[in-house]
This record gives sequence, structure tokens and C-alpha cells, in this order.
Amino acid sequence: MNERKSAMEKTKVGVIFGGKSAEHEVSLQSAKNIIDALDRTKFTPVLIGIDKEGNWHEYEEGNYLLNEDDPKRIALNKAKRGILLHLGKLEDEENVLTQLDVLFPINHGTLGEDGTLQGMLEMLNLPYVGPNVLSSAVCMDKDIAKKLLQLAGIRVAKGVTLTKGMQGEVVYEELVEELGEVLFIKPANQGSSVGVSKVTSKEEFLAGVEDAFLYDHKLVVEESVVGREIEVSVLGNEHPRASVPGEILPQTEFYSYESKYIDEKGAKLEMPAKVSEELEDRLKKEAIKAFEALQCEGLARVDFFVTEDESIYVNELNTLPGFTKISMYPKLWELSGLAYTDLITELLQLAMDRYDRNQKLKSSAFE
Repeated sequence: MNERKSAMEKTKVGVIFGGKSAEHEVSLQSAKNIIDALDRTKFTPVLIGIDKEGNWHEYEEGNYLLNEDDPKRIALNKAKRGILLHLGKLEDEENVLTQLDVLFPINHGTLGEDGTLQGMLEMLNLPYVGPNVLSSAVCMDKDIAKKLLQLAGIRVAKGVTLTKGMQGEVVYEELVEELGEVLFIKPANQGSSVGVSKVTSKEEFLAGVEDAFLYDHKLVVEESVVGREIEVSVLGNEHPRASVPGEILPQTEFYSYESKYIDEKGAKLEMPAKVSEELEDRLKKEAIKAFEALQCEGLARVDFFVTEDESIYVNELNTLPGFTKISMYPKLWELSGLAYTDLITELLQLAMDRYDRNQKLKSSAFE
């Protein structure tokens, strides 16, 4: 990595987007917004797109996307230059990655926010935005994350974990007796409601399980928590802070992938959420508690259910939340007084601060 820039030089920011995830198209939307919002007086963007086959390419800013204004048809353009990587080693010293000062990975879903990409960047000794390997992996796995949240005294929905090996042993009637008649089936390691089903019958349950197993080898089956869907954005390293809360008002059966990223009428966003000062304070404190319990740094969006009696349930933490035009994370910070461009700047600075902090750690007992 380059030595830290002088005051007159701009910081080179590698924005990584796309990837083999089911959320490939969402990543492209997020990347476009981040690149457009980057403070060009301080930063120079370097565009790194990963296609659906997993190939890395460097793009020019003017022509990296096709159908950029259509969430359903948005796609990576063809690139002239590939970026070759070998297990923890760059192909050559002139590789574009060696010229970067910090990276902003915005690859949603598997192979992006699950710790795999973060691990590669750690091996390459590059600073990057967002939680580290462990936190990214834990937050991506709904089963493990909820177990750790419970250990920290944080309330989550009751659920049962299923693996493919258990598929023939599951008794639907027993699940209903334990969790209730309305069930949610979720792939353990997917985001953006990909592969999620809400079911109320045995036939729907079996179909939902079959669909979810297309996306993961492990599922969680959860009770339905009837309540308001409220989200809080968290930002920071050692001293995180929370934004004002926002509320999702789904206009469909539940807040699906289409509702989140494609259908602008799929949900209404109440920002800020209409909550009392007391409840807002509790939500902020619980968001930071969850953020710290799962050892997040940089950023995360904490998603809650709030019941009629104002009991708070943590649904999940998203460590690389959407940055699309309708995404909650940046909008909530704007309402909290932090403009979009300033948010991007702070995230990049947090990444570089953490890198500098980690470089001071001893790597050997004999140093």
C-alpha cells in the first residue's frame, strides 16, 4: 500500500462492487451512489468491478454500468483490463491494488460481506471500510449472530436451525407448536430477504424450505414477531454512535427483495420514525449494544421489531447495508445531521484509522 498521502495529494479509494452474490445488482446501485458522492477534493476513485463469474476488472468511471437507472436490468459493462490475484499475492507490483490507499467494498451478500473478501484484504494488508473478518462472518450468519446476541442479553425472535442433513427429520407440526402458526424461513447466510418465505401451512413450509436451500446449506425457521420494523444506523470504531431511527412500512406481505430495491412503492419509509424520545433512546442504546456485542467496527445497520408494548427485538445486523437511492443507512445519517458525502468521508477515515491502529500491534513475541 502507498505511504500515507501528503496534505496536497488525494487519497486513492478503491470501490469494489458486483460479485457472485445474489445481491450483485444491488451492489452496483450502491457503488454508483458512493462513487457519485465521493468528495473529489480529497479522494480519487478507482473502480473495481467483480463480474458474476468472480473475475476482477478495473473500470473507467464513464462506462462501467449498463442500464444504470433500471434496478432490474442494471449490469456491469465489459472491461478491458482484468486484475489478477493469487492467494494473498498480487500478480505484479504495478497491479492497481498496490496503488490504493483504502478500499470501500460494497459487495452485498455472500463473498462480499461474509468475511471472505475482508480476509483477502487483510492478507493483502489493505485498509477497508466495514467490520473485520470475524464480525462480518458472524453478522452474516443469522444462526450464530442470534445466539451471540442472546448471550449478550439482547432479545431476538425464537427460532430453530435446520441443515440439509436434518431435512427429513423436521416435523412441521412440532415447529408450529413451538414457534406459532406463522413462520419465517430464511437462508442463514443471505441478505436482502433473498430466499425468505413467510408460511402459514405445511405445503407452504415445504416449498419455502426447498427454495431457501437453493441459497444456503443452513436455514433458520423463526416465529413471527408482530411489530413495527425499525432500523438504526451505527457508525464508528471504538466509540460508535447511533442515528435517529427510521421505520419500514411494507406495502406488501413482508419486506421482500423487490420491496427493498426494485419496487419504489413496495414500502414506505418513515424517517425519522414516529417514536417517543424514551423509545428512541432505548433503540439507539440497543443498536450500539448489538453493534459492540458482535464486535462491529466502521458501520452496520441494526434492524429491529418493536411490539405493541414496546418490547424491542433485534432482527439482524447488516455490516454492508445498501447505499442505493432508497436505502435507509445513509438517509438516517442525513436526518441525523451527517450529509452523504461527509458520511463516505468518515467511513474511509475510520477504515484508515483502524488500519493504523492495527499496524502498531506486535506480530512476534521476539520483536
